[in-house]
This record gives sequence, structure tokens and C-alpha cells, in this order.
Amino acid sequence: MSETTSPVRTTDTAKPRMSLAVAMLGFFVVALDAQIVNVALPHIRDELGGGLSGLQWIVTGYTLMFSALQLFGGTISDRIGARRAYGIGMAVFVLGSAACGAAPSLGILIAGRVVQGIGAAMITPTSLALIREAFHDAVQRGRAITYWALGGSVAAAAGPVLGCVLTQFGWRWIFFVNLPVGVIALIALARVAPSARRIAPFDWTGQIAAIAALGGLTYGIIEGGSLGYGSPEVLGAFALAVIGAVVFLFAQARGRHPMMPLDLFRSSTVSAGLGIAFITMAAFYGVVFVQSLHFQEQRSVNSLVTGLLFLPMTGLVALLNPFVGRAMERLGKIVTTIGGMVLMAAGLIVLALLPADVPILASALLMVPVGLGGSFTVPPLTALILDHIPAERAGTASGVLNTARQMGGSLGIAIFGAVLAVQPAFQTGLRTDYLVTGVLLIVLAAGTLRLRKTA
Repeated sequence: MSETTSPVRTTDTAKPRMSLAVAMLGFFVVALDAQIVNVALPHIRDELGGGLSGLQWIVTGYTLMFSALQLFGGTISDRIGARRAYGIGMAVFVLGSAACGAAPSLGILIAGRVVQGIGAAMITPTSLALIREAFHDAVQRGRAITYWALGGSVAAAAGPVLGCVLTQFGWRWIFFVNLPVGVIALIALARVAPSARRIAPFDWTGQIAAIAALGGLTYGIIEGGSLGYGSPEVLGAFALAVIGAVVFLFAQARGRHPMMPLDLFRSSTVSAGLGIAFITMAAFYGVVFVQSLHFQEQRSVNSLVTGLLFLPMTGLVALLNPFVGRAMERLGKIVTTIGGMVLMAAGLIVLALLPADVPILASALLMVPVGLGGSFTVPPLTALILDHIPAERAGTASGVLNTARQMGGSLGIAIFGAVLAVQPAFQTGLRTDYLVTGVLLIVLAAGTLRLRKTA
């Protein structure tokens, strides 16, 4: 089938500021739901039951579908238009939020989280595509992406605190709060100009294989901690992951309309950027998950205080996020990214070396480098990747980028939790998680230096 492209309006009529506002609001609400739930996990378990694996699935059910369907969100953005795809995604997200808030059992709550993840997977790449369509100048686009990332930073700052406040009235409110935000986003979307569309079939084989691969891998890692990694269920999940990965790669290499064209990886900058996005997101999500359990279950801190303990890390990230754009312009995108990785690694290593009885306020303050370092990688990596692809493939490339990021988040929670489950003591698992990830980030930062010659 031949591709057709509808005309794109000029920047003047596209109302770039409104496109940016809608993009920021979308990224805000999907990032908020990845963070707001952590402080409520003990309360949810008290009412609905479930062990450590159940708590992991409450978080991972969302991030898993978020990552598995990012490529679908990117390709549907290109094919039906970013504005229309964003609207569909937001509507699905709101419905999933309502289902979570009303869930009578753990299974239904996890199912609602899966629906939320489907909506979020459509919102994130389409929000970036709206920015790519509205801002044609690379410098202005870089600044717009910085503001887009600010939406996620504000969500990270507000998530734990808002979660602990809402939990005082009942954990269900952490999901109901999404409903008015979603309605506002849909109203604002009506003022954004229609997006370009490319007509082509969907890559159903690749999409199904991607879900099988990520689902099997995540299930194996999480359930292996409780069932044992030699159990038939876990081995079967890992086998499904391998088969899914092989089928996915074959479909992308041989398919007529792949949702993740492999030629995107011909650029060393794009390939390295995706790897960095994966690792840094795994580190951030893993730390938030582990520290939430550490404060509430190991140090007997209530949810309200736990949310406040995250405020130094997330609040400073939101306040300092505008400086990321200045750093990108003065130091360059590569140097800014490397600095962020080194700062994040330093925070992880210091947290790993802390004694178990260190004052909780000290732990909270030493989490700051982890969040701050991560915030200095997202905008430059995003800008680098979008700079290296044509505008008409912005949705697809954004989907690939956010797939890498959300895969990192999903597997970060799964792996960090699995290490906790197999270690004899919680503190031993915490230290193992943080030290290994910190060293990996340092090695990756050293390897990123070579990109300065190609970026």
C-alpha cells in the first residue's frame, strides 16, 4: 500500500504554545501515575492483600504495558495523526484510572493499571510528535522538549507528596485525581491543529511478539523471586520471552511496515541514547520502589512522612529542570548527558554504602543526586534522537525512545524487587541493587564520550 501524507499547517497556525501545553499536561499525568502509587502500596496490600510480587505487579502492570505498546503508540501517531492518537490515549487512560479507583480486588486493580498503561503508551510518543510538528527550529525544539520534560519532573515532585496526602483520605483517590486532569487535557487538545497522517498497515506480528517478549521476561523476573527461577512457570515465561524477541526482530527486519524500523539504529547516537535511556530509567524507578518499602517497612515510617522524604529529591528536580536547557546550549547535549549519569551513579553508590540505621533525613537528602542526575539526561537524549531523524518519523522514533525508557522502568522494578526477594536481608538486597547499577552507569558514561565525535 502506498503512503499518503496530509498537509501540515505552518507553525503560525499550529499554535505551538498550545501544542506544548497539551504535550506537557499529557507527560505530567502519565509520569504522575508512575510515581503516585508507590507510597500507597502498603495501604493497598492491607485492603486487597498480596505479597511483594503483588506490589510489584501494581507498579509493573502499568509500566509493562506502557513500554510494550510505546511502539504501537508511535506508529499509530504517524498513521492517524498525533492529535487524534493523543485524544484516544487520554480517553483510555481516564477510563483505566476510574477502574483502578473502583477496583474491589487486587486482580481488577492490576487489570485497571494495564488499561492505564495502554493509554499512557499512546499519550507519551504523541506528545513528543506534537512538539516535533509545532517547532521546526532545532534550538526552539530543544527548549520545548525541556519544558515537556518539566511536566514529568513536576509529576515526580508532586507524585509522592500528593500520593501520601490523598492516601489519608483513601488510596483510591490517587487514581480518581486523574479524571479532571484528563478532561482538561482533552478540552485543550481541541485547540491544537490537525496532524499529518501516513496511511500504512500496522505491524501486528511485531506488536504481539513485543508484548510476549516483555511480558514473559517481566513475569519470569518477578515471579522467580517467589516461585524459584527453576520452576516450570518461570522457565516457560523466559522461553516465551526469547521466542517473542526472535519473532519481533525477524518481523522488523523482513516486514513491509515495521513499527520499529531497524535502520533507526544505524546512527550510533540513536543506539547509544536508547541504551542510556533504558539504564537511567531503571535506576530511577528502582530507587523509588525500593526506598518506599525501605522507609515504610524497614524504618516504620508512615505514608505521609514517606512522601515528604521524597520531596527533596523530586522538588529540586522540578526547580532545577529549567537549567537543563541552558546546560544543553552551553555544554552540549552529550556533556550534559554524561554529567547526569555520573551524578546519578554517585548518588546510588553513596546510598548503598550508608549504614542501615542512618537517620532517614540523611537518606532523603542523599537521594537528591539520583533524581537530579536523571533529570539531566532526559531532555538532551530526547533532543539528540529527534535531531537525528526526519520530522515525518518523529512519532515512531519517540515511541522507540519511550519504549527504551519504560522498559527500563518495568525491568528496573522487577530486577530490584527480585534481588530483594532472594537476598537474606532487605539491606543486603538494597546495597546490591544500588552498587551494581551505579557501577554500570559509570561504565556507560565513559563509553558515551565517543559520541562527542559523531553527535
